[in-house]
Amino acid sequence: MNAERDLTRLLAGMRPELDPGRYVFTTVDGPAPDGVAPVVTVAESEGLTLVLRQEEADAAGLAYDYVASRITLRIHSALDAVGLTAAVAGELAAAGMSCNVVAGFHHDHLFVEHARAEEALAALDRLAERSGSLPD
Repeated sequence: MNAERDLTRLLAGMRPELDPGRYVFTTVDGPAPDGVAPVVTVAESEGLTLVLRQEEADAAGLAYDYVASRITLRIHSALDAVGLTAAVAGELAAAGMSCNVVAGFHHDHLFVEHARAEEALAALDRLAERSGSLPD
């Protein structure tokens, strides 16, 4: 499957899917501790940021202050596609919701406040509907 670049097609076909887990952002000095399997890592000068399931962070005694849900946009977006991140973040911002976006090779993943995950999913579904349906 080829990665999609057209913004209209990306939005109309994004098919947001809510992961039932709870995720947290934390940071460590050095490598990730044994027993944790982060879904995202970011190396920063201050330390290694880990995004992982809350239960793993709790078991490892890692501190965090933000609990998120993960929404995956199921369309295969091209890494050089223009506007998808801005459109989805803008839609959620208009509803007063934060959004931390991580681009994977195949999909974009949105981390939103856990307590508002269903609301975020509904907002993204409305954005997809407004963008039109994909041709057959």
